[in-house]
Amino acid sequence: MDVHAQHLRHIVEAFPRMSVAVLADLVADEFIFGEISRVSREAPVLILKHRERNVVPGGGANAIYNLAALGVNVLPVGVVGDDESGRILLQKFRAAHIPVTGIQKIKGYVTVTKSRTLAGYPHSGRQQVVRVDREPESGPDRHTQRELVMAVKKYARIADALLISDYGYGAATPEILKTLRKQSALDGIPVTLDSRYRMLEYRGVTAATPNEPEVEEALETKIGKDDARLLSAGKELLQRMGLQSLVVTRGRDGMVAFGRGAKPISIPVHGSDEVTDVTGAGDTVIATFTAALAAGADAESAARLANFAGGIVVMKRGTATVSQEELFEAIRKSTFQHPK
Repeated sequence: MDVHAQHLRHIVEAFPRMSVAVLADLVADEFIFGEISRVSREAPVLILKHRERNVVPGGGANAIYNLAALGVNVLPVGVVGDDESGRILLQKFRAAHIPVTGIQKIKGYVTVTKSRTLAGYPHSGRQQVVRVDREPESGPDRHTQRELVMAVKKYARIADALLISDYGYGAATPEILKTLRKQSALDGIPVTLDSRYRMLEYRGVTAATPNEPEVEEALETKIGKDDARLLSAGKELLQRMGLQSLVVTRGRDGMVAFGRGAKPISIPVHGSDEVTDVTGAGDTVIATFTAALAAGADAESAARLANFAGGIVVMKRGTATVSQEELFEAIRKSTFQHPK
């Protein structure tokens, strides 16, 4: 194994010694599988025979689950409702030995739940036919937000990094980050960001991992296949957000890693570009990237490990995770064995 591969392996080996706090919008991803029976007489729609239902951590909860799967000691902070989806998320976390004391359980609050119905024939692929989202009418109240700040402050004292996963539901916000900064609660640890709709409102985070459409929306530009525009957009984000590093994911075109004062590095997609399912891939990328930064990795090494993890997870159906062993295998397969 060459020196670079050994370096990446040492980073992954350090994951179980790392602790990462996560401030996140927690989402339950529900998958309902049905076998196609016939076309309805009531409307031109398929009738499905129910075969299976599965609820797994999604959104920021998926980033948390990915960190745990990588062996990291993860410390989640967020909100769930006193409903079935909330109870299932907490059960999933406890089963994975993830502490839940930083998660506020609010009576009357609706846990964000994304229900996907998939249809197919026996022994064939499954196709998503509809998605129904259940969301709270408003975000957490001020009391709950204060509790979130207190939980992050507590965890930040023992954490090696903080990951912010903002899906726009109010548990992870720029205001909470500003409060933590004012109280000097995050001094000395890297802060990574995955924000779906308001990336530019987070100034002073260490790193961010947006996908290309999120970059286009934030900067009100169109990148397409224009590499020059991508490089220009990446440099602009670095400057405007005060980032030390930035990773822009590009689907089958891999990703580009930007560093302050460094030349951008294009990283080809790992594995096949014929993906099975991209659901939750961004959560896997930021989880791996954050774990690597927590372990002391430079931005390029962290990005390469995140690229491995993203390439692995898109070959799995549904919202999925990547393990330490899978990363080790990806590192091994991606390097040349030098002749003795």
